[in-house]
Amino acid sequence: MSETGGASGGVREVKSAARTVELLEVLAARGDRPARLQELADELGVPRSSMYALLQTLISRGWVRTDVTGSLYGIGIHALLTGTSYLDSDPRVRVVRPYLDEASEALGETIHLGRLDGRDVAYLATRESHEYLRTISRVGRRLPAHVGALGKALLAERPDAELPDGPYEALTPNTHTSRESLAADLAEIRARGYSVDREEGVPGIVGFGFALRYDTPAQDAVSCSVPVARLTPAHEERIVAVMREIRAKVEAMVPAGGGSVHWR
Repeated sequence: MSETGGASGGVREVKSAARTVELLEVLAARGDRPARLQELADELGVPRSSMYALLQTLISRGWVRTDVTGSLYGIGIHALLTGTSYLDSDPRVRVVRPYLDEASEALGETIHLGRLDGRDVAYLATRESHEYLRTISRVGRRLPAHVGALGKALLAERPDAELPDGPYEALTPNTHTSRESLAADLAEIRARGYSVDREEGVPGIVGFGFALRYDTPAQDAVSCSVPVARLTPAHEERIVAVMREIRAKVEAMVPAGGGSVHWR
């Protein structure tokens, strides 16, 4: 039974539910690095016995998996099924997907759709370049918004007053690590109409990001990523032209404010 009186919507946080979500987030963030029981207990600050009971419950439901020895734990297949359901049920993702294909075919480069989630951007769809086979971003991956073309395009849709104080995490030597540096870049993005990420998130990769303004402020953006070695001035000009056209097509297809349900 939930309790009332808390600050968030008048309902207090349910501790057992919060602990479950925190555990799944920790396991998801570890990727292909399974965790041991004591590691998880220490990271979440809960007794070993309580963590073991929670893990066994989630294993029985398919949300967590364990190895044959029962000593290593990782995210389970039900997390994938739930994530797929999120993508399949989102009308905006369904609308944008064909235009990602169109941009990929026109440019021969990697195209992304991302959504702002707090201070990060979550990748919702990716079309990989046939010329550049190393996967640098995948569906479900998260990156800090200040490091890439998608995130900077979305941050530029918001007032600088919402930017957190620095220093920011650096993923490459080119990453903006100060609030002042990022704010100056965002001002240029607003004037230009799109963002440019020159090896700020991934060495050797330049990205061009375009906010999709069917929300105010925009929550989604599309981007094109290209290896520095293939980025000539003529190719950059074509990328910008094609991605501007793709943005216009998407915005014309998606009603302002989104589909029939307005999620928060």
